Amino acid sequence: MTLLRKINPYNIISRNRHFFFATTLNCSTLPTRQPSFSGSVIPEENARKDDEVFEKWQNGGGIFHKSACIDPTAHVELGAYIHARCHICANVHIGSGAIIGPDVTIGQSTTIGYNAALTNCTIGHSCVIHNGVCIGQDGFGFYLDEHGNMMKKPQTLKARIGNHVEIGANSCIDRGSWRDTTVGDSSKIDNLVQIGHNVVIGKNCMLCGQVGIAGSVTVGDYVTFGGRVAVRDHVSIVSKVRLAANSCVTKDINVPGDYGGFPAVPIHEWRRQLATHRRNSK
Repeated sequence: MTLLRKINPYNIISRNRHFFFATTLNCSTLPTRQPSFSGSVIPEENARKDDEVFEKWQNGGGIFHKSACIDPTAHVELGAYIHARCHICANVHIGSGAIIGPDVTIGQSTTIGYNAALTNCTIGHSCVIHNGVCIGQDGFGFYLDEHGNMMKKPQTLKARIGNHVEIGANSCIDRGSWRDTTVGDSSKIDNLVQIGHNVVIGKNCMLCGQVGIAGSVTVGDYVTFGGRVAVRDHVSIVSKVRLAANSCVTKDINVPGDYGGFPAVPIHEWRRQLATHRRNSK
């Protein structure tokens, strides 16, 4: 008689004292019929096949795919999940709940926070990826076909994060569609920042909280964005530009310096606009 194993009401499969969330497993490892909450069962043979693919990492207790290449010094906390063909270098720390998707590379001495989700990306060395960061998801790209239906543009490239980069909690960086999304070495990104697909950010840039950068923007080196700065798509910003908080960039900035306002203009011009507005409003 074939042995059967029940799925609990929370869709969790218990194997060898580890817990695998069924919704995160590779499709090839799941049964062809999805379990329901009414006590469905799967054959014990399928469970054994899953055990042969995924194993417990000895340094921290996380789960990894057998095809992943992980340095013995890497610490993968219990509840973290590493998918197929990943490359995890020396002294990497991956927090609980983090999901490292297939083919992701993480450089040495990088820290990945709790519940981060990384896919379609490479991460340099000595980076800090804080809790809840999402890197490598599809960008927001759609078009209308000849019938007036909204169609999704292909998003097939990667997000590439340089060395010594820090990315704040719950920030999102989309993968590329016609070029890789790139963040240069030593750039620092605050919490709740959105970087769209195909964006290229230079080295030593600083992006404060709630910055939003639309797709295909090019940013030079040593650029600083104050809080809630917005940048429209396909804009280029030269190196050594500083943007005041709440500014909106609607066209290329080709001259280094300080800018502010909506639309962003040189800072002294923006201040004159504010002064004129105050005088006229009295």
